[in-house]
Amino acid sequence: MSKKHNFSAGPCILPEEVFEKSAEAILDFNGIGLSILEISHRSKDFVPVMDEARAIVKRLMNLNDDYEVLYVGGGASLQFLMVPFNLMKAKNGKAAYLDTGTWAAGAIKEAKKLGTVDVVGSSKAENYSHIPKDYTVGNEYDYYHCTSNNTIYGTQMKTFPKVDTLLICDMSSDIFSRQIDFSQFDVIYAGAQKNMGPAGVTMVVVKKEILGKTGRDIPSYLDYSLHIAKESMFNTPPVFPVYATLLTLQHLEKNGGIAAAEKRNEAKAELLYHEIDRNPLFETFCSKEDRSLMNVSFKLLDESKKEAFDAAWKEAGINGLNGHRSLGGYRASLYNALPIESVQVLVDVMVGFN
Repeated sequence: MSKKHNFSAGPCILPEEVFEKSAEAILDFNGIGLSILEISHRSKDFVPVMDEARAIVKRLMNLNDDYEVLYVGGGASLQFLMVPFNLMKAKNGKAAYLDTGTWAAGAIKEAKKLGTVDVVGSSKAENYSHIPKDYTVGNEYDYYHCTSNNTIYGTQMKTFPKVDTLLICDMSSDIFSRQIDFSQFDVIYAGAQKNMGPAGVTMVVVKKEILGKTGRDIPSYLDYSLHIAKESMFNTPPVFPVYATLLTLQHLEKNGGIAAAEKRNEAKAELLYHEIDRNPLFETFCSKEDRSLMNVSFKLLDESKKEAFDAAWKEAGINGLNGHRSLGGYRASLYNALPIESVQVLVDVMVGFN
């Protein structure tokens, strides 16, 4: 059976090489006669995996030793709580949040449990169809939190504000997809399953000097400092997802790194957006200036044609095109591993559909 064109928003498409090497490791990891699924996380065979998985992130992001890289469980949703626990002051804690979609709203909800949250900008009233820009962040906040890419609504922050406080970003769905000055951030976190590996692990980059200043009693598992001290092995880490993530990042590094990935992603997005704009049957949900390179959310303007269009893209071997249940329509996720040939297949279906 031929491989389908996978536009799923997450868990997402990964490079074929990653599948092959992961499959080999499940049967026999590095020729040791044991599976990656059964070896000790503290063994001489796995510790180098964790070390390199952390080191390669700093290489790709061009970050120095002021930063530490962690791999933890719980998904990005756990970071909604870990961020305020580690950065919001115990007494009169106050943080600024940008509300740009469902996951940003989730982060806001959790942070409110620990202190005061000011939503400095929101596009909720417009169904998250754009990125708010006309707002300021003062120095009275412990930190400012934003979400770089909004998977459901197909919007993406093209630039990040200069703020007089800590800058925190959830990059779950566009991590490693475009060149950014990563050193402007104090914390970056990303669930692996959107663009860098399988579900089950979350990558966190944290600037070490910002920690330990809240006066808060932090539960052990939620404490970044403890995870740093234990080198991401405070508890048994998700061994296989970490290994598959390492393979994915190695594949990215040897294929030109983030700069080359950005060029490929821009070409894919341009191809698809051009057809949506050209074709009177389709329309995006968001403003043009905020369109995401990673998640193209669009709709049919004539719903009576839905059944026929669904049949056409499925017949072409396309998978994962349905939009999120909260928005409807369609969503084509153009993550790093998706080849432009798959985008062309979708475009061909749209061109031929009437």
